[in-house]
Amino acid sequence: MSVFAAVMTGKGTGAISTVQVFGDSAGAVIKKIFKPSGKKPPKFKPGKILLGTIADGTETIDQVIIGCEGPHSFAINCHGNPLIVEMIMQLLQRCGAKLLTAEQLLYKILSAQKSVNTIALEAKLTQPTARTIEGTKIIANQIDAGLSKKIAEWLENINALSLKQITAGAERILKNSRTAKLIIHGCKTVIAGPPNTGKSTLLNYLTGRQKAIVTDIKGTTRDWVSARCRIGPLSVELIDTAGLDEKLAAAPENIIEKESQQKAAQILEGADLVLLVLDNSTTGDQLNDQVLEKITDKLVLTALNKSDLPAKFDTSKLPKNLSNAIQISAKFGTGIENLTKKIQQLCGVADFDFQTPVVFTSRQENLLKQLKKTKSKEQAASITTELLNGQV
Repeated sequence: MSVFAAVMTGKGTGAISTVQVFGDSAGAVIKKIFKPSGKKPPKFKPGKILLGTIADGTETIDQVIIGCEGPHSFAINCHGNPLIVEMIMQLLQRCGAKLLTAEQLLYKILSAQKSVNTIALEAKLTQPTARTIEGTKIIANQIDAGLSKKIAEWLENINALSLKQITAGAERILKNSRTAKLIIHGCKTVIAGPPNTGKSTLLNYLTGRQKAIVTDIKGTTRDWVSARCRIGPLSVELIDTAGLDEKLAAAPENIIEKESQQKAAQILEGADLVLLVLDNSTTGDQLNDQVLEKITDKLVLTALNKSDLPAKFDTSKLPKNLSNAIQISAKFGTGIENLTKKIQQLCGVADFDFQTPVVFTSRQENLLKQLKKTKSKEQAASITTELLNGQV
């Protein structure tokens, strides 16, 4: 006989907290600590809600509402004071419950549902981690439609399908998944460019608050600053880096500047999108070799900032992959709407169909990559079976 318990709500103080209790002995443990309102003993039936108190012997801990979610699953809804939650968890542990994290308990609950395939199980485990409502919708659509449906169709029709159809389908899913990943997990966007082009001003405007220090002194940002904002269906992490400058990076006498330049280059490597900010009001050459080298293989959107000033920058100097530039004024907000639309277009999220089959875990991605390279129907059948009914 076993029983498990976990706090299902976030950490910190809140109005209500939920403690989930699950397992063969869950009902027996609840009866030990729960005193219902009224004189009648509690009747635990699925779907029933009971009002009462959690008590440690004669000491009342809190007034609670208990939801009977199933024969072996109970939700204790208590007041959100962390001290109260901790006392209930300690009491449950003394009564024989093994304490787990919310993710661990959710996995146990879902695994007990024998009819749930592995993709559906992973979807229900991953949904709470999505950064946007749109991301949760994409994951939810993989349970009965999306990836589950597509893999089940391949498995059922494995003999009728050609190997080329299967491998091409796997490649298509992987491609669409790169877009879905940005919606589900967020888009890491680095604001890069030479010093004093208005990168910090742009971050502050997009996030709607004074996050980065903005002055007229060249090279004010020596370290990186990050903030989050919403752009369409994207949760965007904006990172304002030190202005990339070859001279500063090579200067051995200025250790702080050198380390700042190295950190900026390191952050750029992990970017999903680079907002390259250039100063439209100057004639100087702003695209040094260091900047171009770091963004060669990246998704880049060029923003010509300071459009409120007379234009002096020669756009013909821009390489072809950077020539589709947006004119903006980060100081006054001019052109920002156009910029955000372009970001969504570049990331492929503007018209993304949430029911598109996509992978959303590393297990699924690795198996799809294997399927893309498979050389036999037998191997394809084995991989699709593993996708649908394998171990998490």
